[in-house]
Amino acid sequence: MEPSAQSLAHFIWQTRYRDDDASPAEEGIADTWNRVAQSAAAIERDPARWRAPFRELLQDYRFLPGGRILAGAGTSRHVTLFNCFVMGLIDDSVEGIFDALKEGAVTMQQGGGVGYDFSTLRPSGSRARASGMIASGPVSFMRVWDAMCATILSTGARRGAMMATLRCDHPDIGEFIDAKRTRDALRRFNLSVLVTDAFIQAVRSDSEWPLVFPAHALQDLCAAHAGIVERTWSGSRTPVACRVWKIVRARELWRQLCASAYESAEPGVLFIDRINAANNLSYCETLSATNPCAEEPLPPFGACNLGSLNLTAFVPAPFTAGAHVDRDALRAAARLAVRFLDNIIEISHFPLFRQREQVHRTRRLGLGITGLADALAMLGLRYDTEPARTLASALMGDIRDAAYQAAAELAAERGSFPAFSTEHYLQQPFIRALPQEIRAAIARHGIRNSHLLAIAPAGTISLLAHNVSSGIEPIYAVESTRRILDREGAQRNFQVTDYACAAWRARHGNASLPDCFVEAEAVAPRDHLLMQAALQPYVDGAISKTIALGVSPPASVPEILDSAYDLGLKGCTVFRHAARPGVITREPNARCCNTEREGD
Repeated sequence: MEPSAQSLAHFIWQTRYRDDDASPAEEGIADTWNRVAQSAAAIERDPARWRAPFRELLQDYRFLPGGRILAGAGTSRHVTLFNCFVMGLIDDSVEGIFDALKEGAVTMQQGGGVGYDFSTLRPSGSRARASGMIASGPVSFMRVWDAMCATILSTGARRGAMMATLRCDHPDIGEFIDAKRTRDALRRFNLSVLVTDAFIQAVRSDSEWPLVFPAHALQDLCAAHAGIVERTWSGSRTPVACRVWKIVRARELWRQLCASAYESAEPGVLFIDRINAANNLSYCETLSATNPCAEEPLPPFGACNLGSLNLTAFVPAPFTAGAHVDRDALRAAARLAVRFLDNIIEISHFPLFRQREQVHRTRRLGLGITGLADALAMLGLRYDTEPARTLASALMGDIRDAAYQAAAELAAERGSFPAFSTEHYLQQPFIRALPQEIRAAIARHGIRNSHLLAIAPAGTISLLAHNVSSGIEPIYAVESTRRILDREGAQRNFQVTDYACAAWRARHGNASLPDCFVEAEAVAPRDHLLMQAALQPYVDGAISKTIALGVSPPASVPEILDSAYDLGLKGCTVFRHAARPGVITREPNARCCNTEREGD
């Protein structure tokens, strides 16, 4: 048993982020920061001017770039610096399916996690119009993807991660919902149902719900019910004619989803109409999938590079009457981080040419935060209180405004992203909510990046920063055993203490911890939701957040998901430890990107 968070941080650096081929050799994290800062500055007109600011941004873990950046920037390896990918729509043919499989394999081989919308695949039992072959359905092909992922990334410290989404009106939605109730099924996938506003209304009114599929893809109906309805299906921006495959009760389907989520922590839900309505680029793209951790809804072949501001690094005099957040420093760091991440787009490799095209067309960034719960504790605030939510909301607002101001200034210097349209962009809901001076700057200069903000789980990079609380999750446990894979894929156990708890004990010895140290499973599900809801208005992407159920009964899940919808969230996932016995995890977000997955 390794003894401490410091030992674990060194182990994480050594096995995930150290450049083993560097000359001279990287001896510690400071050498990694030097490499990354130099690489990010290399595309500047005056690289020497920016190396030091970027290096200072990384110092003391103030800004934690996504793991692919830390591991790959400035190295000789031909890898992507992007964590998040959504793959192209899957063509419903043998050639199309296996082309999509190959593209996913290539992307994961270079270090990216991938998301797929399987809604374009015909339901099981249907007959193809062209070939007459009987389809086996989306879930059967997901097993092929799962095996591919296990094979491509079969050894070493990192495991591959994929997201699979399916529409709530696809005929195979029931099989999809139950797909992970079987132990060890689809282990490399996270699953999310694309839930529409119409479905929520059907659930609440206890109405019938037709399961449908585009008529042009089907030879015959092969079902007891018939009829044609119009749906804006995956891959279309206008409604298409769909055959009714069968009709179910919406409320029964919802109950099935909630029961599976309670029993197996899968699937999550994505409120897809809200995601599309809130998309800054709703005028030119439609979204139907996310990266594996769901903090980035992305278009086909879309990708995003990530970085997290470590809020604990902006709290002077923690656990004293003078403790506060240095908001000026936080805003300055956010502005510089936008420039840093924009530079990463220029220096990154891309597994596929179409990914490079899409990334350069929109230049999405995913700037977020980590260490929120620890920072709140350092300020004497309980995570599950209104003052904590009020402060978290204000800090995310600061980051939003600083990021958008910086992106407008970058546009004046470098130009806007190619898909920018002043008229259409300024009319998007998120942009209309920006302060008037920032909207005016965008009207004058344009904006460098279509999206700027996302809150990732930040699991592994938070371990690197000496076990700060990850993302916006509560403190998982003040003390715990972390089981981590080494380079050969073997488990290593580390006994660690939460960062803020260690800082408290350094000042107060073994005195009892104050009330501000509240662990994740002691936080009521409603308070988990309220924290996510407090931050979502300031995030143009999405938020990876898991609602820890603790001892909540099965009946709590429908209430939680209903509340998530009413609170304006873009998605929701619930988790119980009993649902995943034996899972190697470092946080309650085990359905998402834990330390063995691609998220950091």
